[in-house]
Amino acid sequence: MKAICWHGANDVRAENVPDPKILNPRDAILKITSATICGSDLHIYDGYIPTMKPGDIIGHEFMGEVVDIGSEVKLLKRGDRVVVSSIIGCGQCQFCQRQMWSLCDNSNPNGWIQDKLYGFGTSGIFGYSHAFGGYAGAFAEYVRVPFADYGAVRVPKDVSDEKLLPISDAFPTGYMGADLCGIQPGDIVAVWGCGPVGLFAMRSAYMLGAERVIAIDRVPERLQMAQDFGRAEIINYEEIDAGEALKEMTGGRGPDACIDAVGMEAHGMGLEGFYDEAKQAVRLETDRPHVLRQMMVACRKGGTLSIMGVYGGFVDKIPMGAVMNKALTVKMGQMFGQKYMPMLLNRVLEGEIDPSVVFTHHLPLEQAKQGFELFKHKKDNCIKVLLKP
Repeated sequence: MKAICWHGANDVRAENVPDPKILNPRDAILKITSATICGSDLHIYDGYIPTMKPGDIIGHEFMGEVVDIGSEVKLLKRGDRVVVSSIIGCGQCQFCQRQMWSLCDNSNPNGWIQDKLYGFGTSGIFGYSHAFGGYAGAFAEYVRVPFADYGAVRVPKDVSDEKLLPISDAFPTGYMGADLCGIQPGDIVAVWGCGPVGLFAMRSAYMLGAERVIAIDRVPERLQMAQDFGRAEIINYEEIDAGEALKEMTGGRGPDACIDAVGMEAHGMGLEGFYDEAKQAVRLETDRPHVLRQMMVACRKGGTLSIMGVYGGFVDKIPMGAVMNKALTVKMGQMFGQKYMPMLLNRVLEGEIDPSVVFTHHLPLEQAKQGFELFKHKKDNCIKVLLKP
């Protein structure tokens, strides 16, 4: 089959690789109908995620048709159309039972790698390095889905892939970002990052009762999308200081909750931005925490910080004094996809939201390299790229 394989920073290639096979009786094999490049795929593309190996198949946001199942798969059958969570969960451990799917005890055979860095291993993730299980990703014609009964959600055959595909990752990630905020009626929520996850976080904040949402970014077309789709007020941080603007827009109080939908490759301004980029380039820090610093200072006293942008290692110059002395609550994590996917599917089917709006570009799988470049550099007003095998 054809697949997109990683060979180093900024080097992904379409190659012929062996078809996946059933390895465990709980596996299913999917024929991919659509996949999409996620913001966290860019961290792999840019070479910032360790334990990748040349030839690894990447991609974790996908959907398709079940073409084979293991003997212990009970909830799926051949021919089912499904959206699959990027997070692999066994469904049986204490964390899966508590709906904390990205903390699964059993889906990551390489958890020992994470033990050294994080203290404990977390779940497997499709196509996201050997530290997260070494699973083949979904930028391919076929993919093996472990624990298929728990990761695949059946969807109707008469709804377009574009409307359903974001339920795999971007939509539940954004929703979880808003959910972690503990939003109360009348709350003001600030969202850093107007990419797909940020856009879904904005709409989700309203679903959960927010009165106002304020979006922070620097890309004009993404800020426009935040207004039109996210229904947010906007701040272009290249034109105005975001912290001062937030204070003014909230009557000097600050937002009740702040969501980081950017992560480790945040773009800072001035000396701070140069400092982070220089340290990351020589690996003196792994992540650029500009957004973290800004939201810690901007959030109101007693407010909540929700971090959904991916961080992989170490950061510095974090204003922990602001977090402690303002009594901020900090919540974060890889998304608990299986917890949210059925509910979000219902919202889509009921017409409450149309996630397909975020797809600005459609490309054949073989042109994934071009898709990464469009997405990375925000070329041609790119918001999100859909890949078709």
